[in-house]
Amino acid sequence: MNAGDTSPAIDVRNLSKSFGRKNVVDDVSLTVERGEIYGFLGPNGSGKTTCIRLMCGLLTPDSGSGTCLGFDIRRQSGSIKRRAGYMTQKFSFWEDLTIRENLEFIARLFEMENRKEAVDRSLENLGLQGRAGQLTGALSGGWKQRLALAACMLHNPELLLLDEPTAGVDPTARRDFWDELHRLAAQGIAVLVSTHYMDEAERCHKLAYIAYGKLLARGTAPEIVASQGLHTAAVYGEHLHALAGELEKTPGIEQTVMFGTGLHASGRDKEALLRAVAKAAGLNRQIKLTETSLEDVFIYMMNRSQDNFAQSNSGGSK
Repeated sequence: MNAGDTSPAIDVRNLSKSFGRKNVVDDVSLTVERGEIYGFLGPNGSGKTTCIRLMCGLLTPDSGSGTCLGFDIRRQSGSIKRRAGYMTQKFSFWEDLTIRENLEFIARLFEMENRKEAVDRSLENLGLQGRAGQLTGALSGGWKQRLALAACMLHNPELLLLDEPTAGVDPTARRDFWDELHRLAAQGIAVLVSTHYMDEAERCHKLAYIAYGKLLARGTAPEIVASQGLHTAAVYGEHLHALAGELEKTPGIEQTVMFGTGLHASGRDKEALLRAVAKAAGLNRQIKLTETSLEDVFIYMMNRSQDNFAQSNSGGSK
């Protein structure tokens, strides 16, 4: 890795990609700095995976341009692949091989010199030495995740592209995984990670939210929350589900979301929101103004996004 290189790890502009009549990525621009963990969020089918593949040269955009690690995403994809590590959603290693055998095979694919030293170093860095001889098919989700990350790191990449890497992994393994990502970022490695978990989103340096191919918001978590201008009241008491149905029809309230034993009601006009909630909630429920959470905001944006697939199926415009 070139320690003196201060250019962005990813710098793409106006990327678009369609498959048939479905516009999967629509005019997306994004910059990821070196040493930065950039969270990529959005509902299933929103275009996150396609966008990641466009940004690292695995797919060619219909329009738009950009660089990844200083290389043109259209013309220099081979150079990008040698310097980036890509962890796919689906676990794609050989379950009838041991952890070490999988890593040795990946090292041969990269035509690495000193393969044994590289594999030993990767096993040590990810805490896999004690399980190096274990068959991959017998591993839990958390240990498979570590193997996948170890394989990504074998060739000392400058950029990690992680597509929902912690799906189906227990909370302890997720926490350990994110501790490792922050250790790597501190070394100057850029990380672009897609996730559905709000606690993981809040651990990212910056975030981008994509829905149905369109980039709706980007920035730090506080910046994204502030960008929507929402105020939120939390309501506690009995029969909150019925109250939510009533509030959804009330002027001044744009969204209701259940959070454990409470109900969050959000709106852009704070005074109108509080009046509406107080009137509907009555005297037997507790109401307090609370901070609008990242999850409140993402639900709000998702509910106001237009499904491009449904639109294409109905014969509408892209």
